[in-house]
Amino acid sequence: MKTLLASTLLLACLSGAAAADSDTRCYELRVYHAAPGKLDALEGRFRDHACALFTKHGFTNIGYWVPMENSDNKLIYIIASPSREAHDKAWKSFIDDPDWKAVAKATEADGKLVTKVDSIYLNATDFSPEIAPSHTDAPRCFELRTYTAAPDKMDALLTRFRDHTLKLFVKHGMTNIGYWTRADKEKPQLIYLLAYPSREAREASWKAFFADPDWQAAQKASEVNGRLVAKVEYVFLSATDYS
Repeated sequence: MKTLLASTLLLACLSGAAAADSDTRCYELRVYHAAPGKLDALEGRFRDHACALFTKHGFTNIGYWVPMENSDNKLIYIIASPSREAHDKAWKSFIDDPDWKAVAKATEADGKLVTKVDSIYLNATDFSPEIAPSHTDAPRCFELRTYTAAPDKMDALLTRFRDHTLKLFVKHGMTNIGYWTRADKEKPQLIYLLAYPSREAREASWKAFFADPDWQAAQKASEVNGRLVAKVEYVFLSATDYS
């Protein structure tokens, strides 16, 4: 029975990998650098006002996180809209909303809360699981990973993820949250988000993944003409209580 249940769960996870085939939404990854001593106030503004105002103006709140090691006072979040045109219109209506203007004025009476905003527009890959807001009371470790492909290797990198990597992640206890590429094509990057029960579970999962003969075979076969990834960046995240 346990074997059958495990097989059923695995098949459900794998079938979800094709769920984003028709996901043409516009995603935006935003990183806010809070002013010194202002991160709590910034989070309070999102918790009490901004998230609801985003919904009011047509955005979908995908998730909000802070880095586990957060010396730069960052807040990271992802929002989505049906299209880039809808996204731009939503931002305009949000900025022009008297409710938002009142909130911004009240929360910045003692100075601005944000010193810098980084923004990347994203497209979901055809192999991403269905990307939807989710919340659980169980604490989890999230990991946002950015792979910069080697020259002319982006398609091969995506193929390896599509055909091998996602299934192996599931096999080793990782939860696939979402996979995207940059909409602006400025850099050949794959950006994805994973979740684990804990930081310790993350380390165990990656150790098992790298030791897996199936991964080693897939990596070797896909890199006969050179490595696919030029640079890997990652950050460990904790979900906010309003995510």
